[in-house]
Amino acid sequence: MSNLVRLIIGFALLGAAVALFIFGYWGWGIPTVFISIFVFVTYFYNENMLIAQWYLRKDNMPKAEAFLARITNYEKQLNKMQFGYYNLLLGLMESRKAPMKSEKYFKAALNLGLHMDHNVALAKLSLAGIAMGKRNKREAQMYLTEAKKADKNKLLADQIKQMKDQLGMLDKQQQVRYGHR
Repeated sequence: MSNLVRLIIGFALLGAAVALFIFGYWGWGIPTVFISIFVFVTYFYNENMLIAQWYLRKDNMPKAEAFLARITNYEKQLNKMQFGYYNLLLGLMESRKAPMKSEKYFKAALNLGLHMDHNVALAKLSLAGIAMGKRNKREAQMYLTEAKKADKNKLLADQIKQMKDQLGMLDKQQQVRYGHR
């Protein structure tokens, strides 16, 4: 359902609630207000994305992918604030299947904007892992330092440290490879 339809339904329900209050039907007016509030909340937070995030936390990828697939045209169905998060979720889903193909989603998420610092750190950490997979040490190091700056609450500190250790191992592997020739 597009966001314009959600707003129209929300205002219609709110108007109906006011009319119910005016005519003295308080018992029906109060639940109608709560339903209209719920409709307004789904304008800002799409229910398909919320359910997909919940299934991602539960590590149920097929169901999370099914709920993300329900969003057919994200520009019409989502609020502009959610465009980056939609691409972040797509990147996380794609990184489980084909990590190198998820790079475009993480870059799009960063370009469209993520409002929470730990989500920016997650996207940059994922991009650092992709750069390491491509054996691009300079780009991986850049993304790791940016991820460390963005991770202000130290939610991803362990993962960043592990990634730095793996980056050091990448240097040793290259030295071993090229040192015996």
